[in-house]
Amino acid sequence: MKERHSEAIERATTDLRFEHWIDGESTDSADGTTFETTDPAVSMPIASVSSGKSTDIDRAVSAARGAFEAEWRKTTPRSRAKRIREWTTLLRARVDELARLESLDTGKPLEYARDEVGDTIEYLEYYASVAQAHEGAHLPQGTDNHVYIRNEPYGVAGQILPWNYPLNLFGWKVGAALAAGNTVVCKPSEEAPLSITRAAQLSADALPDGVLNVVNGFGTEAGAPLTQHDDVDKLSFTGSVPVGKQVMTAAADGVTPVTLELGGKSPFVVFPDADIEQAATTAAAGIFYNTGQSCDACSRVLVHEDVHGEFTDAFLAATDGWTAGDPLLEGTTLGPLTFEEQHDKVSKYVDIGREEGATIVYGGESPAGEYDDGQFFEPTVFDDVDNDMRIAQEEIFGPIECIITFGDYEEAIELANDVEYGLAAGVATRDATTAHRAAADIRAGSIWVNEYHGGGPGIPFGGFKASGIGRECAKQTIDEYTQSKAVNIALDDPV
Repeated sequence: MKERHSEAIERATTDLRFEHWIDGESTDSADGTTFETTDPAVSMPIASVSSGKSTDIDRAVSAARGAFEAEWRKTTPRSRAKRIREWTTLLRARVDELARLESLDTGKPLEYARDEVGDTIEYLEYYASVAQAHEGAHLPQGTDNHVYIRNEPYGVAGQILPWNYPLNLFGWKVGAALAAGNTVVCKPSEEAPLSITRAAQLSADALPDGVLNVVNGFGTEAGAPLTQHDDVDKLSFTGSVPVGKQVMTAAADGVTPVTLELGGKSPFVVFPDADIEQAATTAAAGIFYNTGQSCDACSRVLVHEDVHGEFTDAFLAATDGWTAGDPLLEGTTLGPLTFEEQHDKVSKYVDIGREEGATIVYGGESPAGEYDDGQFFEPTVFDDVDNDMRIAQEEIFGPIECIITFGDYEEAIELANDVEYGLAAGVATRDATTAHRAAADIRAGSIWVNEYHGGGPGIPFGGFKASGIGRECAKQTIDEYTQSKAVNIALDDPV
């Protein structure tokens, strides 16, 4: 496996530099510092990446401000859409290249990475289209004045991206901001910067200089200066709740509007009338896809006590389909965790679950043999879980499922809502009334009935409670990147 990855790294990085992308060109950090990004499947270095500081953020924000004032704010939605589509044409020609970089950088199976690059392009094109339909309004106020509403971009949008779906969320955020008329300074995660940096480079022949800027680096050195910058007009962050609170505090100091997409501890509620085989297969995909490193992963399965045994057997059978493998090989369903600290965190929570009295009925270890050098972890299933256990309350971000039983509808809803998060939830039932009741009663931003991860362009995504503020992926997201202006014009008396 090491030889295969070494060859893939050489093929993916030859003749490429992973520097910042500022004002339409690749540029090193002002102080020349770099960091290495690592392939988590084999723990081998992939590439050196420029490590940004506040000086580099200043340069990027200045470039974004200049491009906004000089050109981008004055373009029509149709003109912006044309430029974005020119960029997506260039991205589409490099899908395999981008997917390989993302797979190496995150450990994501190559097949999944390729699909997610396609999703990124779809989101960019969706926003390019929907922004053209983002209309103002006329407000009838009588015959002596004319009142209308303009929707205007904020200006410079600062965006901080996570490592679990780097390119996909780049499409979510950058697509909406650019289509709405803003310019962007983006800070990728230091754990997965390669695909985003390359996608920005591919914008050179499509987007005007300074419209899109990418500064790589660490949170304290590059992320914090971006969130605290006086000349950033809008902030968007995806990541953990503690860091999201820091971003919100920085935004409050500058009275800067903010979109936050934070964590989750999402339930999948299996009612006794559900198709148990389908529910088990759906729940397994909902937790084990991307090795459980999804903010909306269904990390708690709430199962009616009458079907607990049947469901558990079916779920364990479905779990058999999620086995560790080389992410570069087609057919692999479970790659490694993205970095060593995440592997250590998952291992710690397995120990916590044991100590709390939950029963491991599947997995619980790192696979041995050829996977020893990587950050692999087996799919792990806990049964006999109480909802007040730490493994049921805290976001683990790994392939760990908790099975919890309930006795009736009211208890199911109480358990579903009994966490600080409210990002997503799944419901398995054949009864339409139960489905609609549960969708109304569960406090989460997305409810998926008899499916999971049911999103896509045009479907709003975002959380309740500690899971965040604002919505992404949909028409409403354009509203997140524009502000309304009321214009009142006094009219002369008619002659």
